[in-house]
Amino acid sequence: MPMMDRLLPIAMLCASNVFMTFAWYGHLKFKNAPLVLVILISWGIALIEYCFAVPANRMGSAVYSAAQLKGMQEVITLTVFAGFSVLYLGQRITINHLIGFALIAAGAFFLFRTHN
Repeated sequence: MPMMDRLLPIAMLCASNVFMTFAWYGHLKFKNAPLVLVILISWGIALIEYCFAVPANRMGSAVYSAAQLKGMQEVITLTVFAGFSVLYLGQRITINHLIGFALIAAGAFFLFRTHN
């Protein structure tokens, strides 16, 4: 199986998560904006996210199981969110956050273990 078949879904999931993180949390810097406006803008951003996520999962299902895709997506989401939280929102990541993220990543690790 070509390496691109394995990597393209991961790259697309990364892109989708950047958009979704902005859709869900980007408005936190604009708390004075009307909620209806924030919702409409978030929906527009989420549409772009879906344009990456749906094909990523469809293509990825030829290589990965649904559980593996979901586990991968969770780890990508946490990685993107951690960077977003620090770089965009200016919040720090604590040791408790890192421990929680590591436990989720450990769960994803087991989804990729081969059965002997």
